[in-house]
Amino acid sequence: MKTDDLIRALGADSGKAGPSVDRAWLTGVAAATAIAALVFFATIGPRPDFMAAAHTMRFLFKFAFTGSLALTAFLCVRAFSIPGACSRRMGLALLLAPALMAAALLAELMVMPEQSWMPRMVGTNSMICMSFIPLIGIGPLAVFIAVLRYGAPTRPVLAGAVAGLLAGGLGATFYAAHCFDDSPLFVAVWYTIAIAVMAALGAIAGRVFIRW
Repeated sequence: MKTDDLIRALGADSGKAGPSVDRAWLTGVAAATAIAALVFFATIGPRPDFMAAAHTMRFLFKFAFTGSLALTAFLCVRAFSIPGACSRRMGLALLLAPALMAAALLAELMVMPEQSWMPRMVGTNSMICMSFIPLIGIGPLAVFIAVLRYGAPTRPVLAGAVAGLLAGGLGATFYAAHCFDDSPLFVAVWYTIAIAVMAALGAIAGRVFIRW
């Protein structure tokens, strides 16, 4: 049997089992969110001025960035569970979060004086950010890899990497509630590095654990 025929056959079988895959992902996302919440509230928790900060655009933007990344990564990694289901259009959806970040960075650079750019980018909590986004996201990543094993991804390394993006986006969403550095300059650098670490771990996990 040719590879293309095999992929189509697997896709047809997965399509028949679609509801089961959907249930697995819904259960997995619920479990991953619960794990992330447990780690977050057991360790750092939200910042004391959370309610006041919630009225500022920079604070809210952090959730727009991390939330859009998590959502688009979920849609893509769920499609990876079914052979042939992840189209180029689905992959392009992952550009939404970077596009939002690019717009926010442009706005920040336009309204803030140049001498403030570097202090805002360095921030005050970069090491905490680099530590806690992976810490919050590692449990969810394990859940997402387990759900991918339930399906039949034909590109396990790429699927694992996108699962890492999802876990990193989820971890960053929780961490954003604690982070006192609200500038898009800070988020663009340190959140992105931490999420990239999760994507790399996901790619490694995909290579090692997703086999069929």
